[in-house]
Amino acid sequence: MTPDALIDGVQGWFAAALPDHGIYALMAFAFIAGLARGFSGFGAALIFIPLGGAIVGPKLVSPILLVIDGVATLGMIPPAWRGANRREVFIMAAGAALGVPAGTAILALLDPMLLRWSITIIAISLLALLVSGWRYHGAPSAPLTSGVGLIAGLFSGAAQLGGPPVVAYWLGGKSDRTRVRANVVLYFSISTVFSVISYYVGGLFVPAVFALTVVILPSYAVGLYGGSKLFGLAEERTFRIACYVLIGVAAIVGMPLLDGVLR
Repeated sequence: MTPDALIDGVQGWFAAALPDHGIYALMAFAFIAGLARGFSGFGAALIFIPLGGAIVGPKLVSPILLVIDGVATLGMIPPAWRGANRREVFIMAAGAALGVPAGTAILALLDPMLLRWSITIIAISLLALLVSGWRYHGAPSAPLTSGVGLIAGLFSGAAQLGGPPVVAYWLGGKSDRTRVRANVVLYFSISTVFSVISYYVGGLFVPAVFALTVVILPSYAVGLYGGSKLFGLAEERTFRIACYVLIGVAAIVGMPLLDGVLR
């Protein structure tokens, strides 16, 4: 095959795999989601999944976020490994190993419209949990930690929404926010491996996932880098409020009733 034929073939593949609308919106949503993820260690899915799902559907947007987040956050793993409580992270990941495949089955088998409504309800409920300020203040135990991992894994497999249960659990302990952020980053690096395996087995990695990943990844990476820089500069309370507002807007605008807003 000649170079020109190869280029034409790649261009044809992209043209066939990419959706015919909403690409620039997806790039903007990815940047905002990356900003939140880079600062706090979570929050990307609560922003990107409802909004992106309204454009390309939940069965496509969840694998896209899984891939772009997994690639873009590779550089965050070494410092997280050094700063995390690895024993607690591994115990929670053991629970996620069971929850992720179950959530993936839900994503693969559930009706897309029903899944989108479920995502909206879950996102709003998890936002309410975060805004309420409720945290688990009891003594951590292996069964409870793995149970939280099971629930978070279920949410991650179904819609990449596993962050809030993990954060609410760890923020209530004696660890400072730097340790909590390291725990969250390391935990999700492990659960991402489980999700990749489950999504592959479930047949969710269709060509459009990789085509959109190539287009969206740079925006997400820039947001992630900016959020990481803000972590050391910005006042935590102010940024968290901004993230909560963005998550709330994303959950509302991403509802199926408002499809005309994004489509």
